[in-house]
Amino acid sequence: MMKKARNKNQDPKKRRLLSEKEEEKILKKARFPQFGFRLYAVAALFAGIALLAICYGNSFTWVEQKRIIKKGKEGDVMHIYTNLNKKELRFLHQKAERLSKRATRGREYTLLTERMLATVLDSAHAGVGIAAPQVGIGKQVIAVQRFDKEGHPFEFYINPTIEYYSPEEKWGWEGCLSVPGRRDTVLRSTHVVVSYRDRNSWKLLRDTVEGYTAVIFQHEVDHLNGKLYID
Repeated sequence: MMKKARNKNQDPKKRRLLSEKEEEKILKKARFPQFGFRLYAVAALFAGIALLAICYGNSFTWVEQKRIIKKGKEGDVMHIYTNLNKKELRFLHQKAERLSKRATRGREYTLLTERMLATVLDSAHAGVGIAAPQVGIGKQVIAVQRFDKEGHPFEFYINPTIEYYSPEEKWGWEGCLSVPGRRDTVLRSTHVVVSYRDRNSWKLLRDTVEGYTAVIFQHEVDHLNGKLYID
């Protein structure tokens, strides 16, 4: 093979310019893997955050799942958070998060309602209502004994909100599982309109409640808003 003849007419400055461009391309190629890795790392981080949001957004956290499942089984009474413990009182003063439709389909929700019912019916401290925050679960779930229905059944409500408080109010005695050994009078509306999610259809339902049952609803919804009746 013959050696390529050198073009004597070629401008040496142009040869240096081409060399600089080639050198710049080489440097860019050398820097690209590092830039590409950083871009990949950032993308992976955002993907991880999105995955956590899907898994735990408006759902039960790992700690809550542990409280529900690993610390008991169906029918087991749950530990009640009280104002006698500073850490538990701080938790009781936090607002509960709304529960997603997906979360209500899991066994955690089913077991939670079963254990909450066992807790409120426990002869050691029987009550007429209970909210999830009272057992260390920061989600908007309550159980209310419906004294306005035949048989006075306990019913569970998901993401309940009181949309209307009657202007007519009445003083009445109240107690609370989270405030042991104490009772006091509280001024409550005589009737309210409550909205909540139906677990099966996930439709938003409304119910007008009066009398003592209306008082229970107000008391339990207060728990979801981080409020105790003694506050």
